[in-house]
Amino acid sequence: MIGLENIVKTFGDLTVLKGVTLAMKEGSVTALVGPSGGGKSTLLRCVNLLEIPASGELRIGDDRIEFQPNKRVPAADIQRIRRQTGMVFQNFQLFPHLTAVENVMEGPITVLKWPAARAREHAMALLEKVGMAHKADAWPATLSGGQQQRVAIARALAMSPKVLLCDEPTSALDPELAQEVVDVLSQLAREGTTMIIATHDLRLASTIAQEAVFLDGGVVVEKGPARQLFTNPDRDRTKRFIATLTQDMVNYGEAI
Repeated sequence: MIGLENIVKTFGDLTVLKGVTLAMKEGSVTALVGPSGGGKSTLLRCVNLLEIPASGELRIGDDRIEFQPNKRVPAADIQRIRRQTGMVFQNFQLFPHLTAVENVMEGPITVLKWPAARAREHAMALLEKVGMAHKADAWPATLSGGQQQRVAIARALAMSPKVLLCDEPTSALDPELAQEVVDVLSQLAREGTTMIIATHDLRLASTIAQEAVFLDGGVVVEKGPARQLFTNPDRDRTKRFIATLTQDMVNYGEAI
């Protein structure tokens, strides 16, 4: 299980997460939705400790870290948590000097110290899973955005993480390429991969998430079953935001 309790994150005098508490079951998919600047990406980065919370508690499986103001988190604890999380970024962030398969191999070789042959076999299996085995030896610059993101998903899975964190995985893609990514994440969801996805893409969120969380101003405004939150939310603020997302989808449909 993934647990966050009273997570606070500050940048100087600005508090961007204000006591966030969430619990996510193993094998579940949770969508984080909300306006830009609401805290979604920062919350993901606090889960894998790319950002260190000012206070609160994080639990991943049997591991637990308590954060306290002005108390440094040991590097060993940070690395232990990061090994249990895989991160998919908005803009792919593949290593441009490595081929697709080499990008996926990088973590197992450098962190787990696997021999190259074992890492390549594992990487090829993951590329097959995301439909990219035929592009194993391609350079990132030669791949479409959707193809790069699928390689990025394979790379995030390479360390066999307990949770896959996706930060706006479709926002840099046009709708057709985004569908490639939605299909891959949907398959992972069916296989029981635990995921937390920050997204403005209502299609993605409603397709694969069982639970949804609406974040605004660094606080959890509303949370619950995804279908209910997207179709019949309780809070007025949530209703206004979901209506905006829905109207954006309608406007796009009319434009094409």
